[in-house]
Amino acid sequence: MQFALNLPLARFLPAPDPGAVIDRLATAFEQAGIDAALMSEHPAPSAEWIRTDPAAHHSLDPLMALGMVAARSKRLRVFTNILVLPYRNPLLLAKMAGTLQILSDGRLMLGVGTGYMKEEFEALGVDPRERGALTDEAIETLREAWSGEPVVRKGRHFNAVGNDMRPVPATPPPIWVGGGSDKALERAAKLGDGWAPYFTVPTNDPVVRRSAVVSMEHFAQKVEQLHAMRADLGRGGGFDLSVAPPFRPKVADRPSAEQFREEVEQLRAHGVTWIWTSLPATSVEQYADIVAWFGEEIVAPLRTGWVAA
Repeated sequence: MQFALNLPLARFLPAPDPGAVIDRLATAFEQAGIDAALMSEHPAPSAEWIRTDPAAHHSLDPLMALGMVAARSKRLRVFTNILVLPYRNPLLLAKMAGTLQILSDGRLMLGVGTGYMKEEFEALGVDPRERGALTDEAIETLREAWSGEPVVRKGRHFNAVGNDMRPVPATPPPIWVGGGSDKALERAAKLGDGWAPYFTVPTNDPVVRRSAVVSMEHFAQKVEQLHAMRADLGRGGGFDLSVAPPFRPKVADRPSAEQFREEVEQLRAHGVTWIWTSLPATSVEQYADIVAWFGEEIVAPLRTGWVAA
């Protein structure tokens, strides 16, 4: 079992010394035994969403920000959770993500999804009705671009006619497909190296609510479906399951740690390999403190044989 935490840099930056902020938090993550720092993205969110939705947040560009995190840490992996594939030309993304994978010495985990915010699609000039097809096309194109062979592929909005994408990573980053819908599950089974769904979160967005996993029982059913689909497709080998437990700690206390650990044990029983979550963040030092608590009260016990009562 490995652990990832949200790195809420957009809450703390701009700052007079952004490097010092990243150094402080990356050090806190590594000292707490956290395996990966994750960031989501919203390049052009609706102002109304920011103002009214409980799940709203600003973000930095995850690939650029995580590149700096990787440069200023020693072993911390970096995880896009989730990068919206339809927003980008897949060949350009292959170059950007491949560069990060090379420069970080193989520490990138590429969580990807279709996106959901209509206003953001419109601002970026992308038809949201195409988002599923664009996502599938992008995953296939990323893999072809990282093969080291010239890319020959005509996409919906690009035409590769034997383009050489080298240098490419020695080991391409794993692609984890986000979302809990049936379509996302099929995409993960067919095209992904892992599945990264989410449990129901407080949000006003109907698309997000429809895509969420709603209970442990629902999650177990989805995992069973996923394994059956992969078997039908003849896909074996390693496959990661990454998910945040339904409970999100709001305070650093014993009841919170106990509830979180119990849910992690339930997820472990369903084959989950990566646990991630977000923690409350009001200042850099406060966040470093709660990360330390998370490491001491959750990560360490789960790695040393703690068993739920």
